[in-house]
Amino acid sequence: MQDSPIWQRLLAALAYVLPWSDAIPFGQGLFGPLPWLRWLTLPALPVLELQEIVPFGSLVLFLVLFLAVARNPRVPYGIRFNVLQAILIDIVLVLLSLAFSILLDPLSGSLGFLVRTLQNTVFLGALLLVGFAVIQNLRGKDADIPTISEAVRMQLF
Repeated sequence: MQDSPIWQRLLAALAYVLPWSDAIPFGQGLFGPLPWLRWLTLPALPVLELQEIVPFGSLVLFLVLFLAVARNPRVPYGIRFNVLQAILIDIVLVLLSLAFSILLDPLSGSLGFLVRTLQNTVFLGALLLVGFAVIQNLRGKDADIPTISEAVRMQLF
């Protein structure tokens, strides 16, 4: 991916807005004490608005990215790699969101501190993961995330 033009790197980096939009709800507990973190939500605003306007907007975007980009052999490898990696990160975040809502919401009264700590950890982990992937992508390198990148490479070849 080192030789890819800058426009391809920017398009590939744009794919990470999808997982970032699903990570933002985990950070709600941090936005009060650290209001400057709200600035980090700006890139995800279009996707968050899409979720508000279109029913299942996130799912529609997911399917469009998967079918039109990740499975299209005419799209350059770097874009396909990053889109598929962003999709896999998004799947992990959606599954975590479901687990939190099913398993931990009933416990939020008695174990509220633990639940908030876990949510903050997921948010900060997603921030680091998405930030790392975007920076590596803009540098022209594949973001090598254990297990996820291996799964992406198996899907692309």
